Amino acid sequence: MDLDSVRKQFTADPGFFNTASLGAPPRVTVDAVREAVDAWSYGRATAGDFDVSVVGAREAFARLCGVPASAVAAGSTVSPLVGLIAAAVPDGAEVLVADDDFTSLLFPFAAQAHRGVTLRSVPLAAVPSSVRETTSLVAVSAVQSADGTLVDLPALRDAVTATGTQLLLDTTQSTGWLPLDVAWVDYVVCGAYKWLLSPRGTAFLIVRPDRLDSLTPHAANWYAGADIWASIYGLPLRLAPDARRFDTSPAWFSWVGTAASLRLLADLDPDEIHAHDLAMANRLRAGLGLPSGDSAIVAVPMDTDGQERLKSAGVRTAVRAGAVRFSCHLYTTPEDVDLALAALRA
Repeated sequence: MDLDSVRKQFTADPGFFNTASLGAPPRVTVDAVREAVDAWSYGRATAGDFDVSVVGAREAFARLCGVPASAVAAGSTVSPLVGLIAAAVPDGAEVLVADDDFTSLLFPFAAQAHRGVTLRSVPLAAVPSSVRETTSLVAVSAVQSADGTLVDLPALRDAVTATGTQLLLDTTQSTGWLPLDVAWVDYVVCGAYKWLLSPRGTAFLIVRPDRLDSLTPHAANWYAGADIWASIYGLPLRLAPDARRFDTSPAWFSWVGTAASLRLLADLDPDEIHAHDLAMANRLRAGLGLPSGDSAIVAVPMDTDGQERLKSAGVRTAVRAGAVRFSCHLYTTPEDVDLALAALRA
């Protein structure tokens, strides 16, 4: 399916620029969730029916990230997945983070202070050069939530490889629009309800195969069993041998929607999505007199008058860190951009 055909799947009103907060679903996703809810309402749904959606979502996410499905665990939100890695760093470990990164990535490590775990926070641009031999782990977002700035991933790869430092990469604000090679990364977390256009309540953890035994499945449960439906009663512990051992019991209807959205995205050319999203973001930058950038997120400092003009024109954005945050995705059109620019020029 080509990008133009997919764009017809979306029904968001003109002026929607808030994917970085909550992505708009394609029609196929809305239909899938409605069908599942209808089956539930008639008493026709069974618990096992939803396994198909979890499997499908896992496989599609793996395709998007260029990793095997066996390396992907299914969760509900990002912070509990980060918590698995935070609990695994050694007592007294130093964790390197970026200033003002999203707290779902930072707080699980900060909560380990009682074990002597310390966070060293530096400006995002300085993260690669700040990795040192005593750094146990770097935890950073590939794209910053507040303003869309990209981490220098090639430089960071060189730094962690040279020092043997582990890396946790949060791709919540990148997977879906920014093609990334993450197969080499120790751990990757991603929430699916933004650029992956899914219902809230689904998230993923990628664990590099040689790191599987470095984590303890603190939320071990029946759904993480080697044979799910033979793992619902009694001992002994019998978890899956791959990353599925970190699965948590799924919020069923959220996974129905996630499977539909991710299958659609995984069938598209990621470079085409990237080119479109950047083109729309740079059209906006040009109209605002800003230089071209490399992010689908555009953060613009703006007074309340400008914010009100956008709102009155039906332009939906978010305000983050004192700036209006525009985020451009598949459904963003030149007309959307022109609507926002006209509102600001009024």
